[in-house]
Amino acid sequence: MITKPEQVAAAGKAQLEASMRFATIAAEGAEKLLDLQFKNAKTAFDEIVRNAKAFTELKDVSQVASWAGTSFQPNLDKATAYAKRFYEVATGTQQEISALLEEQVGEFNKNVTVALDAALKSAPPGSEAAVAAAKSVIDVTNSVYDTVAKATRQLSALTEANVEAVNGKKKTA
Repeated sequence: MITKPEQVAAAGKAQLEASMRFATIAAEGAEKLLDLQFKNAKTAFDEIVRNAKAFTELKDVSQVASWAGTSFQPNLDKATAYAKRFYEVATGTQQEISALLEEQVGEFNKNVTVALDAALKSAPPGSEAAVAAAKSVIDVTNSVYDTVAKATRQLSALTEANVEAVNGKKKTA
């Protein structure tokens, strides 16, 4: 267990640094998404103005179908590209946060194991079973965490593959 003031200070500093890294990752992800949204909004507004001008320049009703075909398909392509980029930024941020959390869980587990080992050395005779039970609970918790983290990574990879497959089909169509 943490018993010395310098250990407490070191643990507090490590937590502060981890919190700052988490906040930085989240802020950078939010900044990327906001930038993407502003650029997309500007582009969409410019497209609306351009399409409205083109529509007002139509000479007769027979040109409406041609105008619609040239106006809407590029906008659908841009919307698809926007959604893909949004997903990439969100996924990248999520992966960075997951890596940070995994690192923090690993560090926590290491500290708990060291503390339990120290407790076992100074524990009164007969308390070995309680310490072993605590270690067992930690091992089970780590196993559950690893399983959830692995499932999350697999789901992320599957989703990314599906997005890529959809984009690949769209390009060939």
